[in-house]
Amino acid sequence: MIHIYCGDGKGKTTAAVGLAARMLGTGGRVHIVQFLKGNDSSEIDFLKNCAINSNVTISRCDKNYGFYKNMSDIAKKEITNCHNKNLTEALEMLSKLDMLVLDEIFAALRFNLADMSIVKEIINSCHGVELILTGREPQEYFIENADYISEIKKVRHPYDKGIKARRGIEF
Repeated sequence: MIHIYCGDGKGKTTAAVGLAARMLGTGGRVHIVQFLKGNDSSEIDFLKNCAINSNVTISRCDKNYGFYKNMSDIAKKEITNCHNKNLTEALEMLSKLDMLVLDEIFAALRFNLADMSIVKEIINSCHGVELILTGREPQEYFIENADYISEIKKVRHPYDKGIKARRGIEF
């Protein structure tokens, strides 16, 4: 089944990590690929602690490239190479997984920082694997193929008042 968590609200990654925790609680095998995220984050720390049982693996670029609008052409090439490598590895692992999370995949695709053909191959090969996709503005292809779609809408956020992201809440 294909799950989408989208929208401009806070909680898309949190929802995906919650599903991963639920799957891990059943003894399932989970792999998470994070796109456009290189900073430290509490959800990654939590999942690394879960990795002790070796049923969860995480792939992400080991460098923070910042926001797309601030990336140099070299940085865009580096992050694209990293994302495509992580997608290819996820595709190769698929038959051994119960769940695959592609966190912020929609932004990576929108900015051409990931190869859509690899993502489509994952979708076509994910039989029996729960595929979780997160991010803003999913492309129509994903909407058409999803089994679950949850839109998270921002009504109010402390950032609008100038309050910076807080560890344990926003990251």
